[in-house]
Amino acid sequence: MSAVRVLIVDDDPLVRAGLTMILSGDEQVSVVGQAADGAEVPEAVERHQPDVVLMDIRMPGVDGLAATETLRGRPGAPEVLVLTTFDADEFVLRALRAGAAGFLLKDTPPGQIRDAVLRVAQGEAALSPSVTRQLIAHVAAGTSHEPGPDPDRRRAETLLARLSAREHEVALAVAQGRSNAEISTELHMSVATVKAHVSRVLTKLDLNNRVQVALLVHDAGLA
Repeated sequence: MSAVRVLIVDDDPLVRAGLTMILSGDEQVSVVGQAADGAEVPEAVERHQPDVVLMDIRMPGVDGLAATETLRGRPGAPEVLVLTTFDADEFVLRALRAGAAGFLLKDTPPGQIRDAVLRVAQGEAALSPSVTRQLIAHVAAGTSHEPGPDPDRRRAETLLARLSAREHEVALAVAQGRSNAEISTELHMSVATVKAHVSRVLTKLDLNNRVQVALLVHDAGLA
């Protein structure tokens, strides 16, 4: 298997150097380029063709949120892992809704950074169940409690109604932070079948990745 190609985007040259050093020591990962601002991301992606972009969320000029929204709106876009010093804040949540596949704290141990990059490149979410629960708690804290129907919930329920019963089960498992192997065991199907169901779920819901599935399921009040 060829090495996962990574682009590092951070305005701090020391952070870029540190991440490059961490990831370059692994034969499964290749750091193919760097950028210091979100404005540089489109050209850098075009030039280096990364599989995964490690994106700082807060940068002067064009920040990581805007860069993620622009990048993930393009066909064939690489996966995005958000870098932050804050755990599950509003900026991170918006980046995940925009299509980022997960987030890493900047003090994450080197081995976990490498594992997150590899997971995202394989289509998994770089969010543990505990982190997913933190995010959903953040969503719940910001939810309006005014009388009347919740438009986000109504939209989520309408979208999830597109799924078959089996696809719905898979979507719920994804929302709980389950890996493909865990879903395979839990629902008694092969990993290949799980991957096929996840792919159909993403297509039917018009979503980019598993994190967005999880957020949609929670918007619907199902997990």
